[in-house]
Amino acid sequence: MRSWRRKQAVHTVTDARPSLSTDIRRRERSYLIKMGIRTICLILAVVVPLPWPYKLLFIAGAVFLPYIAVIGANERGKDAPPPTFQTPEANQSEIPMHRREIGS
Repeated sequence: MRSWRRKQAVHTVTDARPSLSTDIRRRERSYLIKMGIRTICLILAVVVPLPWPYKLLFIAGAVFLPYIAVIGANERGKDAPPPTFQTPEANQSEIPMHRREIGS
C-alpha cells in the first residue's frame, strides 16, 4: 500500500533571510561609508588647491553621493534569496500558496 502523505517543504539555513538587525546594520554601515566619502570629497573640493577638472569631480561626488547613499540605505533585503515554492500536486485540495488571498 502506498502512502499518500503530502511532501513537506524542506527549508535549509541558506533559505533564511538575514535578521532585521543584521540588515539594518549592513545598511547603516554602507550609508556611513558613502557619507564619509562625500565629506572627503567636499573637503578636497574646498580646501585643497587642485585644477578645476578635479574640483568639479569632487563637487559632483559631494552633490550626488547623498542621493546614492539614501537609495542604498532604503533598499531592504537586497542580499536575501528569493522565496522558493514547491509545485502543488495535481490532486491537491488545498489552495495553492500563490493564490492565498482574501477576496471581497
